[in-house]
Amino acid sequence: MANILVIDPSRGVRNALKELLEYEGYTVSVAEDNISGATLYARHAFDLVLCGQEDFSMRTSTPWIKLSEDDSSESAIRSMRQGASDFISKPIDKNRLLSAVKRCTEGQSERAKEISPASPPAQNRPKPAHTEAIIGDSRQIQHVKRLIEKVAPSEARVLITGANGTGKELVARWLHEKSHRCNAPFVEVNCAAIPSELIESELFGHEKGAFTSAIKQRKGKFEQAIGGTLFLDEIGDMSLSAQAKVLRALQESKISRVGSDKDIEVDVRVIAATNKNLKREIEAGNFREDLYHRLSVIIINVPALAERTGDIPLLINYFLEKICAEYLIPPKRIESEAVDELCAMPWTGNIRELRNVIERLIILSSETITLEDVRTYAMGVL
Repeated sequence: MANILVIDPSRGVRNALKELLEYEGYTVSVAEDNISGATLYARHAFDLVLCGQEDFSMRTSTPWIKLSEDDSSESAIRSMRQGASDFISKPIDKNRLLSAVKRCTEGQSERAKEISPASPPAQNRPKPAHTEAIIGDSRQIQHVKRLIEKVAPSEARVLITGANGTGKELVARWLHEKSHRCNAPFVEVNCAAIPSELIESELFGHEKGAFTSAIKQRKGKFEQAIGGTLFLDEIGDMSLSAQAKVLRALQESKISRVGSDKDIEVDVRVIAATNKNLKREIEAGNFREDLYHRLSVIIINVPALAERTGDIPLLINYFLEKICAEYLIPPKRIESEAVDELCAMPWTGNIRELRNVIERLIILSSETITLEDVRTYAMGVL
């Protein structure tokens, strides 16, 4: 049966879910918050995560179900946008929960079969078209697109810089999609989200028995990305000790799992991103200069939205069409005055903020989004 991680601040809820699920034959581990949950997740292979933590912040490719005190549609929509496979309000309906758990864990089993050794090689399987387009015709964004076209076919390491919400991950994905590695894995690591004591295990994996709770061997992100691309997001937040280990991996193209003295060759293209000024971080003693030079063969700076305001109308239309399609509703219109008002806003959160505002306007406005709608709802104070 499946291995399930339950994260909830309430001991009573944790114990009740553990008892219920173990009675059904599942293996269950429990944690009281995101930090202890991330610790367990880094050391064990889970098939499903049940999360009752309101500010769920773990980055995970494992399916997860949101358990929430807030039963509003807005809360459900927000959870699904964050990647939740299902949303269940508290108090929890046991039958509803077991049905959702069964559906998610059976889906995991089917996906595992699809990538088993008996399956066709990855290069022979159709590649899903999941990477969003880079929207914009401004001089700055056209320069970014040209750099992607030139750099992607090479093996050069790339450092992507820019403020939060500008689309650094999207640039990384297109560098992968347009490379000869496009049919191999694209593996993302958010360096800021992993506790420093877990980063080595997360990146390089561990052997069974390497530490107290290492009950099985686990491959790290470098091994998972062999043949493909490893994206180290927010690398400016990585600890100095972890930086030293990453530098060795880049220099020698070899890693060793925690608890092992055996070297493993890793054919991986590394792309890194940061919202920090790494040269200033080097001067402050927070970032290794030798690692910086290893990562920054090519530097791509993604401009802030305030630097390319001419692209805002294109982005508005793109998000209107995309989000309405996700909600299964006809595309909404927007008045030109409303577009002008949006273009004049500061957008400190960049494209991420713009997308959130458009989604909010779609939910709260009628068939046509008006200037008054923008003035009423765009700032998020209802």
